[in-house]
Amino acid sequence: MLNLASDTEAGWVQRVEQRLDHLLLDHAHCEKKAASTAINLIFRYQMRPEMVRPLSELAREELQHFELMLDVLEARGIPFDILQPSPYAGELMACVRKGEPQRLMDTLLVLSLIEARSCERMKRLSEELSDPELRALYKDLLASEARHHHGYVDLCTGYYGREATRARLKELAAEEARILDGAPRDQVRMHT
Repeated sequence: MLNLASDTEAGWVQRVEQRLDHLLLDHAHCEKKAASTAINLIFRYQMRPEMVRPLSELAREELQHFELMLDVLEARGIPFDILQPSPYAGELMACVRKGEPQRLMDTLLVLSLIEARSCERMKRLSEELSDPELRALYKDLLASEARHHHGYVDLCTGYYGREATRARLKELAAEEARILDGAPRDQVRMHT
């Protein structure tokens, strides 16, 4: 279960097919950002040693996915270039409360939702893309995206308990759905 409050709208994969190069570039940037975020959490919360190893493992896997996407881009003749970030993650991170311990709770849960949305969309891509090579790629990535989602939720549960984690995750999932619903439909991104 991915704890999402909404599903990606019908027709998203068809829009992706029209700008597949752009989606693949965006996906590479998402993997790079996910690795960077995990590493930043290690620095910010180094006083919580039980987080360090899981986040280090996650960062390493995200970097492997980043390198995989660089290979995909290179094989398809798509240059790895600067890409203006989608507003999705920034808007979702704006929901994070400022003071601790709420800041850590919300950060972990927002990151879990980003991973969940990636997983949900990769499942769609693995089933609906016309390109069999890319369908296989996204099918291979599904398990790790789901594991990342659950890893963040599990860290949060370990600190704040099951009930508090579930309640806040439900609130943030509703915000994530609202943000996604308001995202521009003319962009092709993993999270818009």
